[in-house]
Amino acid sequence: MIDLKETLSVSVDALRANKLRTVLTSLGVIIGSASIVLVVTVALTSKKFVISQIEAVGSNLLWAEMVRASDKPQPLNYEISVADMDAIKAEIPEVTETAGVRDMPMEVVVGGNSKPVSLIGVTEGYRAIRRLVITRGRYFDELDMQERSKVCLITEELSNTVFGANDPIGKTIRMGELTFTVIGVFRERVTTFGQTEIQDRSVIIPFPLMKYYAGVNFLATLYVQAATAEDVPVVERRVSQLLASRHPAEAVYKVQTLTAILKAARDISLALTIVLIVIAAIALLISGIGIMNIMLVTVTERTREIGIRKAIGAARREILYQFLTEAVLISGGGAVLGILLGLLVPAVAQFFLPGNLRVPVSPMSVVLAFVVSCSTGLFFGYLPANQAAKLQPIESLRYE
Repeated sequence: MIDLKETLSVSVDALRANKLRTVLTSLGVIIGSASIVLVVTVALTSKKFVISQIEAVGSNLLWAEMVRASDKPQPLNYEISVADMDAIKAEIPEVTETAGVRDMPMEVVVGGNSKPVSLIGVTEGYRAIRRLVITRGRYFDELDMQERSKVCLITEELSNTVFGANDPIGKTIRMGELTFTVIGVFRERVTTFGQTEIQDRSVIIPFPLMKYYAGVNFLATLYVQAATAEDVPVVERRVSQLLASRHPAEAVYKVQTLTAILKAARDISLALTIVLIVIAAIALLISGIGIMNIMLVTVTERTREIGIRKAIGAARREILYQFLTEAVLISGGGAVLGILLGLLVPAVAQFFLPGNLRVPVSPMSVVLAFVVSCSTGLFFGYLPANQAAKLQPIESLRYE
């Protein structure tokens, strides 16, 4: 039986005798191991951030619009109506909320200059579906909707543009011939970068009031919120069927969800992770080649030592395991230092990131970095170890 304690002791003594060489040989493993931990951490953080941004908009959100032909006007009975919205909420059990909007471009005069704004008529469920944050004042109540009150909410940027540092609540805002009393200031919970009807300068008013200014009582966009993200495919199909059943066969409607965007984000994150891990693996491969080269040089330098050990009774396996142990110690030690470095960087970076962004460290990345690094040392250390084990005692003792 091989004395593992003795093999380990001899290996450690050999490495301590060449400290600088050992450290330089481990450097590649340290970088490779740290790279694996950091790559997976960065990939997880970016994936979590992107997906959280998309899901914050509403992973269980759907929206429907009529497909308009560019060459001719559409009949009015093709348009999506408030009755369609009410029918969807009443007849599809998986739907928890609905809302409709219609917008039109307007201008507001500030300091003698006209600035474009977006006037948006919204139904009662709009705040819940779009997850609006009311920073000042209040949202529309049932009375505002029923009595078509000439009240509005404005975005924070429009408030700063028109009223500056003054409180806008209770003041009036004029757009062309229209005048509204400001009852609230709002912002989107998650920035959609202008991809919705809400722009930097937007004014929202009760939908019953909007029909008098737009001249029609139809919805440009119908929002539907499913109970859970898993219900989205069912709700998407039923919304399409219900709209088709309530309108002429020639009318075409497009129902969209964030599911495709979420899937694309996850796929892109996975592809990025794989690419970065391959790069980290290349770093480990290079470090493994470095270990093999150094171990081959070590075998040549210690040929006489190997001959003496064999002459006093050391078996071939003992020599093999001694050099394999040295290779694993180099790679394992480098892996531990690299993992610690890989964990330290995210911990320090956390202090410089926004408070709502967390840097998750995957335990699997730590295990993966350690196992791959040790396996690299074992794989690339086998050839030098085998070469050392095959040396003949007589030839080794003659080597100078």
